[in-house]
Amino acid sequence: MRRVLWMGLLLLGFAQAQPDLLLRVLLAEAPSATVRLGPHRQQTAYGARDVGTGQFRVTAGPGEVLVDGLSAGPWVEFVAAEGFALEGRSYRGNLLAVWQAGRVLLVNRVWLEDYLLGVVPAEVPASFPDAVLQAQAILARTFALYRLNPRGLYDLCATERCQVYLGRSAENPRHSSAVYATRSLIVSFNQKPITAVYHADSGGYTAASAEVWGNTVPYLVARPDPFAVSPNSSWSRTLTPEAVARGLAGLGMQVGVVQAVTPLLVSESGRPLRLRIVGNSGSVELDAPQSTRLLRGLGLPSTRVRFEGWQVFGQGSGHGVGMSQWGARGLALQGWDFRQILGYYYPGTFLSSFEVVAGLREKLRLAGYPLGPVYSALGLARFPDAGSAGVGVDAFSGGLKPHRVKWPVGLELAGEELKDD
Repeated sequence: MRRVLWMGLLLLGFAQAQPDLLLRVLLAEAPSATVRLGPHRQQTAYGARDVGTGQFRVTAGPGEVLVDGLSAGPWVEFVAAEGFALEGRSYRGNLLAVWQAGRVLLVNRVWLEDYLLGVVPAEVPASFPDAVLQAQAILARTFALYRLNPRGLYDLCATERCQVYLGRSAENPRHSSAVYATRSLIVSFNQKPITAVYHADSGGYTAASAEVWGNTVPYLVARPDPFAVSPNSSWSRTLTPEAVARGLAGLGMQVGVVQAVTPLLVSESGRPLRLRIVGNSGSVELDAPQSTRLLRGLGLPSTRVRFEGWQVFGQGSGHGVGMSQWGARGLALQGWDFRQILGYYYPGTFLSSFEVVAGLREKLRLAGYPLGPVYSALGLARFPDAGSAGVGVDAFSGGLKPHRVKWPVGLELAGEELKDD
């Protein structure tokens, strides 16, 4: 029964001809919600009916979805040409309401490029240079493709657990232009979408994936990020023994009354690889991922920190892996374009159309994702490896086109002075 339901929900979009990929984004999970639409169609497992403009209350009934108190079956999709508003926020696409365990999953079925129009404004300010907005659009598109989940009822959520999606309400011309200018482009590695993680501010040095999450990813490496300067780049916090003890308990560890927190080993990027916590009944040593969970769980903006007793002095904001949005802003102000920015933060990867990543389109089709006609036929363009920072990429040449990456005069990276020549 669940498989039949899932296939029915997935195949609904085939009748809609659009040049895109249809995503399923979880907007909310609640006992009930209010939806407002113009003239629309309500599609259910039992059939469809045309309905006029109005406001509708969607509720989780006993094993079914209720619309204004009337049974709609296990799911109902609101199909409106002009989109819909959920709890006062407007969205493009359709709204799918699915009953699950006494609650309603409210899922926005929206075309990928329309989805991005509501993501990019939520991630970077409109005041940032065009190159940053374009790089962010490409990463958001890559992240969405990486997270496709054909076995589930939705692909992505709309919060920071995935990437923030604010719908049509957040759209503005500058962000939309960045999405349109990079249509279909993603970053790939081994002919698959990369793990497109990014963060606000590296604090001057990005982190490798291994030092934050424990897994080594070839293109998520520590890199100097000298232009990552945000209004809150430097900060300080005061820890308490009680807070540290609670954080340790969350990791399943206890040392009694905490007496000291001491980094034993620090990474190239300035983040703890090994952290010792001493208490009155013992001590523990945390590895890098455990240290990250503890420190971020204590409310520290980042883990690029140094300790002076219970005082913590830090730099940056976020996990530190991948593109630093404020660092990218600084590079863009130095004249870098989105290709150079992405190539710097994800060395050894490729800029490509998701249509031509090996087998991706066919895999999506076989999984049941509605797909429109191919608009782009870009070839692969490889970003330089970490050791070749002087080579950039022309994504539209169908291959690698060497050109000089312009570093500012006298910029010092990893102890070596690189000059613009």
